[in-house]
Amino acid sequence: MQAQRFLTLLFILGLTACVTVAQQSRKLKVYISVDMEGVAGAVTDDQLGPGGFEYQRFREFMTREAVAAVNAAKEAGATGVVVGDSHGNGENLLIEQFPKDVLIIRSWPRRLSMMAGIDETFDAVIFIAYHSSTNNKKGVRAHTFSSARLSRVALNGVEMTEGAWNAAIAGHFGVPVVMISGDDAAVAEVRSLVGNIEAAETKKSLGFHSASTLTPQASAELIGEKVKAALKRLKDFKPYKIQSPLTLDVSFKNYRPSEVLAYLKGVERPDSHSIRYKADSMLEIADFMLVVTSYNIGLEP
Repeated sequence: MQAQRFLTLLFILGLTACVTVAQQSRKLKVYISVDMEGVAGAVTDDQLGPGGFEYQRFREFMTREAVAAVNAAKEAGATGVVVGDSHGNGENLLIEQFPKDVLIIRSWPRRLSMMAGIDETFDAVIFIAYHSSTNNKKGVRAHTFSSARLSRVALNGVEMTEGAWNAAIAGHFGVPVVMISGDDAAVAEVRSLVGNIEAAETKKSLGFHSASTLTPQASAELIGEKVKAALKRLKDFKPYKIQSPLTLDVSFKNYRPSEVLAYLKGVERPDSHSIRYKADSMLEIADFMLVVTSYNIGLEP
């Protein structure tokens, strides 16, 4: 009887050891895409570009929110973290403030744009400081890719936010978006397409250039809490995939870009300000869109 108990105990101990080794060997890889319009307190160009008198302070706040997400992910078990600096010139984050084992992607152009570096080895995607789309009547600094150039972006007839677009790129690789931070309009818009992901509402939009906002400290703490909550229930989230073939519709605020782009084979011009492009994969669509938004030869009158 004692021998049987001893053997049973050895079996349980061995099983526990195997489970522990398996847990330790499992790698959790997280991609964090960081914009700036959704940072707590950011409301105008004064905070969002190098020419603004508050930009240097808000680079600090942006970095704190991103670092809060990184630290929370690591505390939740992340063994690899990649951060994409995805606002403006792509050189906003104060990289010396990040843990030394984090990889940071900077500047442009880069394939997959705000999601550069994502692939099938990642387990989760997090959006920090995102904003709502150009056609949203709410939202601080709402725009889609370019507030100066574009008035509409849609995939298969569904209007896209930058968050939904980036989620579709991650979905191509089978990776789910699990958490977003930004104003209330950005959160609601992304959730309506991607699903009920975790969210840190950093501010409530009062207008295009005004908001009721959390303080930077409160925002960073909330982001950390929501990142941990998301990664604890990782299995609840599904990748956001758009069924192929895909049809991309882009409308410009000026007519000449659509006129010239329509010279290309495979590009249609359904109206004076718009183009339509069809492809078999999200990656092909993303490459086309990168050229449309990045290549500039002074087409605007």
